[in-house]
Amino acid sequence: MKTSIMGRVAGAALLAGACAAHAEPASYPDRPVRIVVPYTPGGATDTVARSIASQLSTRWGQPVIVENRGGASGMIGAAAVAKAQPDGYTLVLADSAPFVILPSLHADMAYDPLRDFAPITVVARQVPILVVSSKLPVHSVKELVAYLKAHPNTPYGSLGPGSYPHVAMEEFQQLSGTRMLHVPYKGTAQVTTDMIGGQVSLYIGTLGAFQQQEKAGTVRILAVATQQRVSLRPDLPTVAEAGVPGFAVNVWFGLAGRAGTPAGILDKIHADVRAVLGDRHFVEEVLLPQALTPGGDSRTDFGDLMRGDTERWRQAIQSAGIKL
Repeated sequence: MKTSIMGRVAGAALLAGACAAHAEPASYPDRPVRIVVPYTPGGATDTVARSIASQLSTRWGQPVIVENRGGASGMIGAAAVAKAQPDGYTLVLADSAPFVILPSLHADMAYDPLRDFAPITVVARQVPILVVSSKLPVHSVKELVAYLKAHPNTPYGSLGPGSYPHVAMEEFQQLSGTRMLHVPYKGTAQVTTDMIGGQVSLYIGTLGAFQQQEKAGTVRILAVATQQRVSLRPDLPTVAEAGVPGFAVNVWFGLAGRAGTPAGILDKIHADVRAVLGDRHFVEEVLLPQALTPGGDSRTDFGDLMRGDTERWRQAIQSAGIKL
């Protein structure tokens, strides 16, 4: 009799747990959700995050707040999410660096992206470019390499030590046989301002961030830093074909939650973000003007991408001898 009662109690507990797990996605969210952007306002990451937040707020009937926590190449904001409650109410939207580059540069990082984050999806893919100030007397990648060899310590901008513009430019120097001066910033908007003013001469940025400045004649986009030419700008050669063989960069915006967040909640966030990315008006009005292509990768595929890119950047950092 006692065993029977205990069995019924245990069964009821399991059933209650199953019902609670089932109910989580249905009730989520029942309060405001926070998306942490680990950079200052004004850059492409911030713009995309705010657009996604607006759409999700409408769908969920709850405020979705973007919180900018810049500094340390994105590690400060990412670390805050890695320590948050695993309930889906604190998410991080960032470019590749805090997810897959910084772990190979910091042995004492406050978080491990592959252990502490639950991948949700790639939100968008960027078109990385090699861009120079119009004050620099170069009009091609070959001219740039020749100029850099004749003018060592020419300053280039980045989003901080270990950010993708920093690591990519270090790799560029190794492949091109040049030597430059690294000038770190907290956000793309600051880099752009100083490029226009001539305080920094070049940058590995994104097409969307510099299209208007290119039209105004304040910067020159010399090439795309992708493996192949892109349909958005078929006139631009790749850096590899224009004079630095082997150089290419893969840059994306990823959305993740805290590891341990219930799968049902992660699935709901993924489904709703993917629905936003599948909306033609969102793509045409938000992504394409910034030269971004929509993501929507499955949670599993995003996790595989994170692991693959972590190894790719580890090898690049090791080969280039990059140390902070």
